[in-house]
Amino acid sequence: MAQQKNLIKRGIALEYITLIWNVVGFGVILYAAFKAHSVALAGFGLDSFIEIFASVIVVWQLKSINKDKERFAERLIGYAFFALALYLVVQIIIVIANQTHPQQSTLGIVWLALTAAVMFLLAYGKMKVGNAIQNPVLQKEAKVTLIDAMLAVSVLVGLGVNAIFGIWYADVIAALVIVYYGVKEGVHALKG
Repeated sequence: MAQQKNLIKRGIALEYITLIWNVVGFGVILYAAFKAHSVALAGFGLDSFIEIFASVIVVWQLKSINKDKERFAERLIGYAFFALALYLVVQIIIVIANQTHPQQSTLGIVWLALTAAVMFLLAYGKMKVGNAIQNPVLQKEAKVTLIDAMLAVSVLVGLGVNAIFGIWYADVIAALVIVYYGVKEGVHALKG
C-alpha cells in the first residue's frame, strides 16, 4: 500500500512538472507564433493548453482515484483534442486564404527542441507509473505527452524547413500533422 501511494505521488509530481513546463511554454510558443505568423506554432501552443487541461484532469483523478471519474476524465481529454483539431483547420483555411507566409522563429525552434526532449522523458515516466498502478487515465495522459513530444518534433521540422529552405507551406503541413493526431487521439479517448 505504501508503494502504491508513493507511485501515485510520483504520478502527481510528473503531472505538476508537465503543468509548469506547459504553462511557461504556452506563453513562449504563442508569443513566437504571433511574431512569426506561424499556424503550426499557434497550434502547438494550443496543444500545450490541452496538455495543461489533461494534466489538471489527471491530478484531479489521481488525488481521488475513482473508477467513475476515469471515464469522464478520458472523455474530457478527447473533447479537448477535437477542439484543437477544429481550431487548426480554421486557422489553416485562414492562412491559405490570406496567403500568410510565416517568418523564421529562432525562439520557437529552441523551445520546441527543449520541449520534445522534456516531453519524451515525462511520457516515459508517466507510462511507467501508470502501468505500475494500473491507472488508465495516467496511461492515456502519458500518450498525450508522447504525442506532444512527437508534435514538437513535427513542428520543429516544419519550422526548420521554412527557416533553411524558405518553404512556407511546411508550417501548414506541420499544422495538418497536429490536426491528424488531434482527431485520432480524440476518437481514441472517446472510445476508451
